[in-house]
Formats: sequence, structure tokens, C-alpha cells
Amino acid sequence: MGMIPRILGMPQVLAVLLTVNLLGTIYGYWWYKPQLVETPPVFLIFVPDSPTASLFFCGVLAFFLFKKNNGLLEALAAVTLLKYGTWAVVMNIAAGAAGGDLIWSHYMLIVSHGAMAVQALLFIPYYRIKIWHLAAAAVWTVHNDIIDYVYGMNPWVSSVLSDDIMHIGYFTFWLSVISVSVVYVFSVKRRHYLKL
Repeated sequence: MGMIPRILGMPQVLAVLLTVNLLGTIYGYWWYKPQLVETPPVFLIFVPDSPTASLFFCGVLAFFLFKKNNGLLEALAAVTLLKYGTWAVVMNIAAGAAGGDLIWSHYMLIVSHGAMAVQALLFIPYYRIKIWHLAAAAVWTVHNDIIDYVYGMNPWVSSVLSDDIMHIGYFTFWLSVISVSVVYVFSVKRRHYLKL
């Protein structure tokens, strides 16, 4: 499998990744604080999308450190890291393309969320995701889209994109479908064929 998979499985590397992702998760929840203050309590769990995705991944890394797998947590992490990592990169680039000013924090978001999506892909061969795990993650993800774009709890976007929320919701739904499909092909289906 080569050097990269061996490096990813080293306890020291897993510990560093867990620490970095945990710090990023804490920062992510802090980042959402202004929106969370205005969010009805019933929707609170669904608003901070990216930090919740990285929290799932922290759980996966913690299990890996003890040489354990948790398929449901892995499915939630893989789908949401890929989806929200990609989503944030696209939204920030779209805001810049639409004439919004991109400052250092936007570039930080592009890099950090891009890294989330990359992590999802790098670790996908090591997951032990069953079809029911992925189905549960798909329900969670699409349900979250409904909360965001039907009930209006979507992450705040740049003011230059505020008139495009309907289009963003459409894009987000299909990003969910693509993310679930990628995890299916490269984890569930791949493991099935390896057993044949």
C-alpha cells in the first residue's frame, strides 16, 4: 500500500491529527457562537456543521488510537468531512468571485476546510463502514440540509451570496448525494469487492 498508509496509521501521527482536529473543532464551535446565540434550542445541534463533522472525525481517530473501528462514526465523519469541507471551500471562493472581499480568515477557512475533505479521502480505505452505517449518515446529512434550507438554519454566508440561498441549498443537497456516493464507492463497495 506504500508509505503514506503506514504513516497515517502511526500512533504519533494519529495523536497529532487528533490534537489538531480537536483544536479546530473547538475553534469551529466558537466561530459559530454568534449564530448559535440566535438559533432556537431545538435546532442547535444542526447549525455548527463543520465543527460537528470534525468532532465525528476526532471520535474516529480516538478509536484508531486504540486499534478499534466504529462504522457509524466513520460513516458520519467521512460523509460530513467531505461535504462540509468542500462546501466551505466553494462558498468562500464563490463569495470572492461574486465581488466579496476575501481576508485572511476566508483563506484560513479555505485551507482548513480543504484539509477536512482531504482527510476524509485519505482515511476512507481504513473505515469499516457497512451499508446501514452509510444509510444512517445519509439520513443525518439530508435531514441537516432540510433543517438548514427549509427551516432557515443554514450557515451564514457572505452578504454577496445572500440572494442565492435557494441555489446554495440546491447545491448543498447534491453535494450531500455526491459525498454519500463517494463514501459508498470507496468504502462500502470497495470492501465488498475485496472480500470476493
